[in-house]
Amino acid sequence: MKGIRNLLIDFGGVLVDLDKERCMEHFRRLGIGGLETLLQNCHQRGFLLDFERGLLPKEAFFAHIRSLITAESPAPAAPTDGAIAGAWNSFLAGVPRYKLRQLQELKKTYRILLLSNTNELHWDWALLHDFTQEGHTPADYFDDIYLSFRLHLAKPAPEIFAEVIRRSGILPEETLFIDDSPANCRAAEAFGIRTFTPPERADWASGLFPGLCGSWAGAPH
Repeated sequence: MKGIRNLLIDFGGVLVDLDKERCMEHFRRLGIGGLETLLQNCHQRGFLLDFERGLLPKEAFFAHIRSLITAESPAPAAPTDGAIAGAWNSFLAGVPRYKLRQLQELKKTYRILLLSNTNELHWDWALLHDFTQEGHTPADYFDDIYLSFRLHLAKPAPEIFAEVIRRSGILPEETLFIDDSPANCRAAEAFGIRTFTPPERADWASGLFPGLCGSWAGAPH
């Protein structure tokens, strides 16, 4: 970690735990199929990628999801926007509390930047269930927040890294990027940013920063 001043951290798979199978099961109960091929390895494609980049309003997202209702649908009627949002947000299994505490500890020493491919519905859910709990705000965990649906760009496109560097003023050689996608890490490395790809559901902070919040390592959600 010598020379590192900034931590550029991904959201899905690094902070928030993901449950793709639960999400797919919720959609199947609504009579909606065909999302599996669009969510290969949690990397979204097609209209889902447009939603992540903020190019598709949520009303159009709901309508497109309803168009995927199968002929064998057990649902008596087309699902409501609320039912679709609930199924979609079931993808997020929550940020473990110990990771939130670790972010607060790390923020005392490093500049913490969030860089996520995410969408309006998932971010609103995270604000309600994770980052604003117990009287906190996102500013308690992050110095800067960069989201694909606000930037209209998505990793691993090099443009999103260039934009984050431009807006934040960080120096790539002083930055560690933590992301669960090797492709995203390779894109960041092209700018001279150091990277780390943690295993699924890993306590990566304790591994990178020995002694950090040691009593919280492995703590339950």
